[in-house]
Amino acid sequence: MGLTGESGITTLVCDYGGVLTNPLLETYQAFADRTGIPLETIAAAFAAATRRHGATPMADLEIAAITEEQMVRRVTDEMPPETADLLDGRSFGELWFLGRHANEELVTFLRTVREDGRRVALLTNNVREWEPRWRATLPVDELFDVVVDSSVERVRKPDPEIYRRLLARLDAEPSSCLFVDDTEENLLPARELGMHTVLFHDTSQAVKEIATLLGLDPDHIPEGAGA
Repeated sequence: MGLTGESGITTLVCDYGGVLTNPLLETYQAFADRTGIPLETIAAAFAAATRRHGATPMADLEIAAITEEQMVRRVTDEMPPETADLLDGRSFGELWFLGRHANEELVTFLRTVREDGRRVALLTNNVREWEPRWRATLPVDELFDVVVDSSVERVRKPDPEIYRRLLARLDAEPSSCLFVDDTEENLLPARELGMHTVLFHDTSQAVKEIATLLGLDPDHIPEGAGA
């Protein structure tokens, strides 16, 4: 597929939410629109729950320390009475994933990376109850050689332990891996372990940076792959 030189990088590792999906803010806004509650009200409730419990509700949910139902209760307990029934009998995950869809351009690019002979892995902070939903957004078995999920591991990014587990599952040296995430905080431990990193801003920017680091010839990246 047009290698321009040996980069030494044999594995591309991707984040899920905000990288392989539409941006997180879009998902939050769609969730707010469907509940009819202003995004600012929801964000304030999450912040208050974080102060009360010492961790963000999502962080505890992503290591399966609490259930989805408990997470919702933590948030609604901090909301004005007239907005407390924000789900109206529906599950948080159901509404959340109505506003979440795959980044098809990046999925196309990952196929190009695999065709070039590299491995592709997923390192995600995710939710146990949402596994059927997030897996339905991507061809997981086709794309990824390894999946490391915080809700299974009971540890999440940016804890260095989850990166060490990823490397162990891959049986790979850090210098042979390139990690892409949309949060700088999540890239720091990877970099400290010796992994290459790309901070995802948008698909076109990320594909260009990844292609350069992998030594892929941009002229051989197919249409619709973000470059």
